[in-house]
Amino acid sequence: MTVARSAARRPGNRIRLTCQLVRPIATIGRMGQAVAAAVAFRTTFDALHAPVYFAPETQQRLAAAGLKPESMTYFASRAAAMGQVGAGTVTAAFYSFNPGLVAHFVPRVWTIATPETVLEARLAAVDEIYRRLFGEELLASSEVAEAAALAREATEGCRPEGRPLYAAHADLEWPEQPHLALWHAITLLREHRGDGYVAALTTNGLPGLEALVTHSATSNGTPPDAAKRTRGWSDEEWDAAAARLAVDGILDADGALTERGLELRERVESATNTAAQGPWRHLGEEKTARLEELCAPLSRQVIEAGAIPSAAFRA
Repeated sequence: MTVARSAARRPGNRIRLTCQLVRPIATIGRMGQAVAAAVAFRTTFDALHAPVYFAPETQQRLAAAGLKPESMTYFASRAAAMGQVGAGTVTAAFYSFNPGLVAHFVPRVWTIATPETVLEARLAAVDEIYRRLFGEELLASSEVAEAAALAREATEGCRPEGRPLYAAHADLEWPEQPHLALWHAITLLREHRGDGYVAALTTNGLPGLEALVTHSATSNGTPPDAAKRTRGWSDEEWDAAAARLAVDGILDADGALTERGLELRERVESATNTAAQGPWRHLGEEKTARLEELCAPLSRQVIEAGAIPSAAFRA
C-alpha cells in the first residue's frame, strides 16, 4: 500500500480507517497477483489472526495460567513460540516497543507460565473465539476446510532466513481441526510478513520508535496516543524522536511527513510487499484468488463483530 500524500500533509484532517476490507485481490490484479496479495494481506487475511490479542477468551485463558491482562499476555502469547527468550530478543523481534516495557514483563513471565502452557492456552482461546464469531456450522463447512488447506499450502512458500518470529511459529505442530489450522497458517503468513517489515525498517534506517512515529504520521497510521499507550513510550520520548526526524527532514514542524518522509515510508511499504510475495507466488494466481474469496467474508464478519479495535488494526 502506498502512502496517501494528500492526506499525510494535513495532520488536522488525517484519514482514519474503519477496519473496512480493501478491494478484492482480483480487482487489483494488474499489480501482479503475488504483489496484490501481499498488499491486501493486512485487511483480507490478518483480521483472522488479530482477534486473539483482544478477545476476552484470550485474557481469561492466560489469566488462568497466572498472567496479567494486556501487555503481559501479549508479549507472552506472541513470543512463546521462541521459547523462554529474554527481553532483548523480544524487543528486537517486536521492534517498536519500549525496551523498558518489555523488560518489565520478560523474562519474568516465564516464571509464571511456561511457553508450552501459554501456547496451549492461546490455541484454546482461538478455538473459543472462532466458535463465538463464526458458529459451529460454518467452522465445520467445506469452505473453511478448503481455506485451511490453501492457506497451509501458501505457507510452503515462506522462507525462514532472517525471520525469527515466523521461523519460531513454523516449528510448532499444525493443529488438526481445520479452523485452527487456518488460524495457524494465517499466523505464519502474518509473522513472515512482519519479519520482512522489520527488515525493511532497518534497511531504511528507522529504529523502533522512529518507525512508530513515522507510521503514525501516515494517512492510515495508528493515532499517536494509542501508539504510545500500547507500546510504552512517554510523551517526552515520542517528542524527542519526532524532533530527530524533523532534523533529518522526515517530519515538518507540524509533525507531518515531508516529501522525503513520504518517500521513505513508501520505500518501506514497497520493500515489505516485495519480501512478502513468496507464499503467493508459491500458491499461484488461481488458488490465491480462491483463498481471498473464502477468507474475505470471514474477515468481514470479524470486523463487523468489532473483534478488532480500529486503532489496533492500523498498528
